Amino acid sequence: MTSADARFAGPLPRCYERYLVPLLFEPYALDLARRAVALAPRQVLEIAAGTGIVTRQLAASLPSARIVATDLNPDMLAVGRAAAALPQVSWQPADAMQLPFDDAGFDLLVCQFGAMFFPDKRRAFAEARRVLLPGGRLLFNVWDALPANAFAAAVQASMEELFPGDPPRFFARTPHGYHDKAAIARDLAAAGFASPPDIETVTLQGRAASAADVAAGFCQGTPLRNEIEARAGDPVTAAVVAAAHLERRFGKGPIRGAMRAHVIWVAA
Repeated sequence: MTSADARFAGPLPRCYERYLVPLLFEPYALDLARRAVALAPRQVLEIAAGTGIVTRQLAASLPSARIVATDLNPDMLAVGRAAAALPQVSWQPADAMQLPFDDAGFDLLVCQFGAMFFPDKRRAFAEARRVLLPGGRLLFNVWDALPANAFAAAVQASMEELFPGDPPRFFARTPHGYHDKAAIARDLAAAGFASPPDIETVTLQGRAASAADVAAGFCQGTPLRNEIEARAGDPVTAAVVAAAHLERRFGKGPIRGAMRAHVIWVAA
């Protein structure tokens, strides 16, 4: 992973919220919130909260819980804070590898599609364990490999057409680069989680109004945008190329594609 892979700033957060949240993140946010409700937590910490789709689902599903939503990127939190009035939610920037919280302060820590971005995953998991009460739960998900996620794989193929000599590798390197279940279990054990994790692979459908919406989300609402610009490309032009590729594969008008992720929960 490069340092730019975790930078969601400037115009990225609003594109992310507009296009990618309904396409990719809301379906899995509903899944995580359902699992969280079954644990009946009172003090919840969310790391890598992004623009807050999981935060909103947790607040709706756990109205009596106190929720602290954090992210490394203040611009993402600003979009999340503006999206809904959530009186039981506190928002603050925080680095998952150095959490600014006391030991044993939360009974649930939630992270949606953030672990892939942690430069030192064992350190981040150790921090999660530190701030959890004994017996508290870490609940998170990660994307499965790139070929199992239809839209991301199609956009990656379009980038290989557009930049044949040096295609961006953001998707394979980071969002879809931490899918080995055995490696995840080893990292959790090395971080001090004594119990083996439960890992469930969940396949859902992503739906969008058009291929253009999918392309705009990936090319302008993720750090792929940074890689396109680093190659003297234009993210808007790249999105046109990606949309054409997506239309060839999925058709015009509303489209759908398979998504696959691993959901992991483990007791502190």
